Amino acid sequence: MLDSTDTRLLSALQKDAHLTAHQLGEMLNLSPSQAGRRRQRLEAEGYITGYAARLDPLKLGLQVQGFIQVHLGTHGPEQSASFARMVDTRPEITSAWTMTGEADYLLHVYCDDLSALNCLLHQVILPHPAVARVHSQIVMDQLKRDAPLPT
Repeated sequence: MLDSTDTRLLSALQKDAHLTAHQLGEMLNLSPSQAGRRRQRLEAEGYITGYAARLDPLKLGLQVQGFIQVHLGTHGPEQSASFARMVDTRPEITSAWTMTGEADYLLHVYCDDLSALNCLLHQVILPHPAVARVHSQIVMDQLKRDAPLPT
């Protein structure tokens, strides 16, 4: 069970994962050792699943961000597993979800350019034996970056 101090700690770490136990302690009115123990407990209990750096896609040359809705032609455990393996091997696919509604999957992708997106669609995704069709959307502008989870 999380108390208000835990939720404040989680909120602070989502904004800056580099906070030291000393800094967290000052923010939460705890000693550094208490703040560090709370962080360790939240990690051990699975509330904190890891730490990562956020990179600027444009500085990395990733000019195209898009979403691809994938519709399978056949549904079964083998087809789903095969499609999931393909998704897992492609670095351009940064997130993937199974969906309710018309599409079976929603893929979030980053590509160098439109040509690279075209190759991903026509040489990788569409040739997959389980895929019947795709619908792609190119992001024009991102109004809000991936935000911290509400705590």
